[in-house]
Amino acid sequence: MVLETGNSYSEVFSFTQADVEKFAEVSGDDNPLHLDETYAATTNFKKPIMHGFLGGSIFSKILGTRFPGPGSVYLKQVLEFKRPMYAGVVYEAIVTITEINRTRHTAVLETKVVDRESGKIAISGEAVIMNSERL
Repeated sequence: MVLETGNSYSEVFSFTQADVEKFAEVSGDDNPLHLDETYAATTNFKKPIMHGFLGGSIFSKILGTRFPGPGSVYLKQVLEFKRPMYAGVVYEAIVTITEINRTRHTAVLETKVVDRESGKIAISGEAVIMNSERL
């Protein structure tokens, strides 16, 4: 299937505190704001928040395995972290193709993560990918 401008994909997801701890271990970011309930309680957030890049990592999964899927290569990702994200909260990631360059087999996609309960955007951004099979 060849993709067109305006095509979109969404996926509902959630991360656990164990996922946050694994991400801290892999990334080396052991900021207590992500891992220590007592510390986080003293901040404006009142409880541990997820690493922004853990929340944004959903786009790597989507673009590489779902939409457009296998064969996709990330060329660029811009992320704006608009709201904190929390373990155990249900979110929806939405990607929408805004531009396609068929000669270069590239596409620009709007990327966003929305809190399913509040409807508020937690992450917004833009990705550029290459996929010679689907674009």
